Amino acid sequence: MRRQWPLLLAALWWGSLSALSFVAVPLAFAHFGHPALAGPYAAKLFQFQSWASLIVALCLLLWARAQAERTQTAGTLLASLLLAALAALVQEFGVAQRILSARSSGGDLRLWHGAGTLLVLLQWTCALRVLLRLAARP
Repeated sequence: MRRQWPLLLAALWWGSLSALSFVAVPLAFAHFGHPALAGPYAAKLFQFQSWASLIVALCLLLWARAQAERTQTAGTLLASLLLAALAALVQEFGVAQRILSARSSGGDLRLWHGAGTLLVLLQWTCALRVLLRLAARP
């Protein structure tokens, strides 16, 4: 188990992104029936997921840096982990604020919602890449 914790962490990370993005948020919009009610709930879920992505990516980044001299796999994870952490930071401190202000001020909500969606998909793709790399290592 001691050697497998990075794989387990990556699986939980990718699974939580998948469950949130493709199940929980669409169900919230279906359940609440109105975007004005579901939006703040979805925003809280995505805020939690951004912080979780950042923490997991940083933990795996520290592990990968420590392992980089021993294995080639750990070195190839660095780019995906850095990109995921950056996407989480931009989503939380850039795009999420723009979505909230666009709702209240009548700004371009569609643009910022699209940017947020792309950042979540980028995190999901990075998490999947990390998971597959860790699962394939000997």
